[in-house]
Amino acid sequence: MSRTLIVEDSAIYRKLLKETLRSRFPSMEIIEAENGEEAMQQISAHTPDLIFMDIKLPGENGLELTGKIKAKYPDVAVIILTSYDSPEYREAAAQVKADHFLSKGSSSKEAILTLVDSILAGR
Repeated sequence: MSRTLIVEDSAIYRKLLKETLRSRFPSMEIIEAENGEEAMQQISAHTPDLIFMDIKLPGENGLELTGKIKAKYPDVAVIILTSYDSPEYREAAAQVKADHFLSKGSSSKEAILTLVDSILAGR
């Protein structure tokens, strides 16, 4: 069974993403965090297979956090999920070794589910 962590400060977006994932992966364990500190606690308690990471978080941003996570847990797949789709953010995400980059505005539910399918199939 796969475990996914959603790191997102918007409770509404976390809920939508969780419902989207549940629709295709009913047995997936989904854990949530609102900020970097909570995310690191969740990861050390239950290392996930996959992390959805928002860039804009209270305190530490998602890019810094992704760098720390990938340094310590290189096998965890990290999907950067942001409202700010710019070449600079894409480049920064690549530098911290994020596995994928999705724009909240232009990624359909189907695109997100297809990506998760391919990541889990590759595990």
